[in-house]
Amino acid sequence: MSALDRDPHEVTCAAGPTAGVEVIRPRAVPLGGPRAMTVRRTLPSRQRSLIGAWCFVDHYGPDEVAMVVPPHPHTGLQTVSWLFAGEIEHRDSAGHHALVRPGEVNLMSAGRGISHSEVSTAATTTLHGVQLWVALPEAARDGAPGFTHHVPPPVRGEAYDARVFLGSLLGVTSPVPTATPLLGAELTLQAGARVPLEVDPDFEHGVLVDAGALRVTGHEAAAHDLVYVPPGTTRLDLEAGDEPARVLLLGGPPFGESIVMWWNFVGRTHDEVVGFRDAWQAQIHGGADQATYVDGRFGVPVGDDRAPIPAPELPRVRLRERR
Repeated sequence: MSALDRDPHEVTCAAGPTAGVEVIRPRAVPLGGPRAMTVRRTLPSRQRSLIGAWCFVDHYGPDEVAMVVPPHPHTGLQTVSWLFAGEIEHRDSAGHHALVRPGEVNLMSAGRGISHSEVSTAATTTLHGVQLWVALPEAARDGAPGFTHHVPPPVRGEAYDARVFLGSLLGVTSPVPTATPLLGAELTLQAGARVPLEVDPDFEHGVLVDAGALRVTGHEAAAHDLVYVPPGTTRLDLEAGDEPARVLLLGGPPFGESIVMWWNFVGRTHDEVVGFRDAWQAQIHGGADQATYVDGRFGVPVGDDRAPIPAPELPRVRLRERR
């Protein structure tokens, strides 16, 4: 998915000292253009830039909206798409064509460069889900682009259902390959349920509340909040309120590398991000409404002839880099 902000901000992210549990409130981000919807963004935030290698969390819906995101580029990251309702068609320049459905994960690795498009299907009347980005480490960020689709089997406990789409939890390990250790899972808790989860103490974790109210290791969280739990925790205690709750559990070891994130690019320096933008713009001819484009670093999505999204203007100041 593209970050369709009209004036995207530079985001400099660096590993920092871990603190206690934090409850990160979402901020509303209106996305204009062809998608015309508002998302609830919790990463990056003023409080925290990354949870493990997870660097971007947009939570949206349920909305009665059609999604049309024309071809756009990515570098240095992986996109992880997870839906609760609706269906989205994905096409990319590496030749992959797939549908994103509820309970199924699509992971696209941009590597050194890829372009893709996302369009909700004709049968979709309501969209509800999350768009997640993962920063690729130095050793993997210039690799070849790739794509993995996986349908995780349900795991049922006494008072919960779960689907583990990345990493390992509840005795289940996802086969989806990742460049750094990651955890990604959906859990649905019955009203009043108390679910203890054994987790890797080397990981930091984020619990995104989609619906209901939840207590996470003694901290209250409302719907749409993201609860950060630092490394050193061996057990996460989740407790639902008077209504059923649905959450996404994200995790990974502290990333340990600084990144500069602007628009759809994850890089390491100002000059690198400028180079990514220039390479994308070199593929585009014409204005925003009638743009055409040719093959180049990011390629052209196979089977999609929509006009691409031109990159916005860079800030008038040098993008900051934190080592």
